[in-house]
Amino acid sequence: TEDGWIRSIRVTDLKFMWIRMEHDGEVMTPDGNFHVDTSAYVLDLTLLEGNDKRMRTGKLSLVPASDYTVDSVIKDMSGKEVVKYSEIGAIQGQSFDKKVVWLQKTCKTLGVPWEEGHMRICVRRENLLSDSIKAVMSLGRDDMQKIWRFEFMGEPGIDAGGLAKEWFLLVTKAIFDADSGLWLSSSGNQMLMRINPASEVSCPDDHLIYFRFLGRVLGKALFEGQIVSGHMVQYLYKYMLGWPITFNDLESVDQDIYENLKKLLEMKPDDIECMCLDFTASQHLLGETVQVNLVPGGEDLAVTGENLSEYLKVYFKFLMLERIKPQITELLLGFYDVIPESLLTVFDYQELELMMCGLPSIDMADWAKHTKYAGTFEGNKGKNNPCKWFWEIVTNEFDQEMRARLLQFVSGTSGVPSRGFSVLQGSDGNIKLFTLNGIDTKISAYPRSHTCFNRLDLPMYKSKSDLREKLTIAVTTCATGFTLE
Repeated sequence: TEDGWIRSIRVTDLKFMWIRMEHDGEVMTPDGNFHVDTSAYVLDLTLLEGNDKRMRTGKLSLVPASDYTVDSVIKDMSGKEVVKYSEIGAIQGQSFDKKVVWLQKTCKTLGVPWEEGHMRICVRRENLLSDSIKAVMSLGRDDMQKIWRFEFMGEPGIDAGGLAKEWFLLVTKAIFDADSGLWLSSSGNQMLMRINPASEVSCPDDHLIYFRFLGRVLGKALFEGQIVSGHMVQYLYKYMLGWPITFNDLESVDQDIYENLKKLLEMKPDDIECMCLDFTASQHLLGETVQVNLVPGGEDLAVTGENLSEYLKVYFKFLMLERIKPQITELLLGFYDVIPESLLTVFDYQELELMMCGLPSIDMADWAKHTKYAGTFEGNKGKNNPCKWFWEIVTNEFDQEMRARLLQFVSGTSGVPSRGFSVLQGSDGNIKLFTLNGIDTKISAYPRSHTCFNRLDLPMYKSKSDLREKLTIAVTTCATGFTLE
C-alpha cells in the first residue's frame, strides 16, 4: 500500500497477512500503541450462522493490520477448493486487464450451471426498489451464484443481458439517492456517497435490510461483470477488500476534524490539558447535535498529553466505523454472500472502483480547457515542454483505463462530474480545478498527487520519454506507494 503495508503469506497456515516494511527493508514489529504515522487497521468480519439459514450474521471490528488474515484459496459454496494459493499469487502481479479476465473466469467456475438451477426475478418498474428487495432478500446464499434472469412485469422483452444491465443501474441509482436517507453525498466530493450515520432516523422502515440488499447487489454485479450507478467514498472499497486504513483516511471523512486532531500532536502536553477536551465526540443527527462517549464514562475523562494517543485512536475508530457499524456490517454480509473474500485479494481499492463503476468517458478537451497551472508552469500558462508532453501522452497514448487511473490519482475517484471538469471539487466541497504544478526534479523524481486540491506536481523532465515512464509508474502504482498527500 502507499503506507508501506505489503500482503504476504503466513507460512504456518498459508493465509494472507499484512506486514509493514521499514525504509531499511526490515519488517516493522508493532508495539501495541497507536501511532498516527504508522498504525493501520483492517476491517475484520467474523461470520456467524443466523436464526434464518438464508442470512448469516457477523461481528465487525477494526483490528491491527498485522493481526488480520484471510484464506489464500478460493472455495465454492459447498466448500470445495477451486483456486489454489499458487494461482492467486501468480495473478496478483499481473495487469489490471488480465486480473479482470481471471476474475470473470473464476466467477464462471464458481457459478451454478443453468440446468442445475437459475432464478427469475420479476419486478414492477413503478415499485422497482421494494419489489427488488423482496425478491433478492427471499433468496438463500446458495442462490447468489446462480444465473439471474430479470423481467419487468407488463413489459415485453426477454432478458438476454440488457434487462440485467438496466436493473443493476436502476436499483443502485435508487438506493444511492440521497433522498432515500440511507446515503449522503460526501462533504468533500458530491459524486462520492457515504453512509448516513442517521439512516435509522431518516429511513425508519428497517434501514439495515437496504444495506444487506445493496451488499448482495454489489457482489452480484461484480460476479456477473455488471456496472453499478454510484461511486462510494474510498475507504469503503478498502473495507470490502480487507485493505489497511490509516489515520490519513480520516481526511476523506471529515477534513476539519482531521486537521484539528493533527494540531494536537504539535502541542505541548500541558497545553493539551488547557484545551479542556474529554473522551466524547459530537454527532449531528437531523439538525440536532448529540454528544457520544468514545469510551465508557468518556465525559468525565480529560484528554492529557499522556492519553492523547488513546484519544486519537478511539476518535479515529468512532469516525471510521463505530457510528456506522450496523450499516457496514450488513453491507459486507450481503457482499460476502456472493463474493468469497479471498477472491478479491488480487485487486487494490482503485481497481475495485473501476470494476464496479466502469471506466468513465473522459472528454480530454474539457479536461485540458479547465486546467490551472502553478509553480514553474504558471508564467507560461502550460506552454512549457513538460505540459505539452503531458497532454500529448494523456490524450494520444493513454487508453481509457489509464486516463481513469490518472483521474483517481489526482482526485481520489474515477468519477467525472456530470457538468465536466469546470465543477471538479476539492476535499472542502468547493470547486478546485485540476492543477498542473511544475516542480524541480530535485524535489521529486516522480509526479506527486494532492487529492484534496486535485493537484498534480509534475517535475520538469528533460524528455518526453522520461515523463511518460515516470507518469506511468506513478499512476499505475498509486495505491501501492505514490499517492503523496
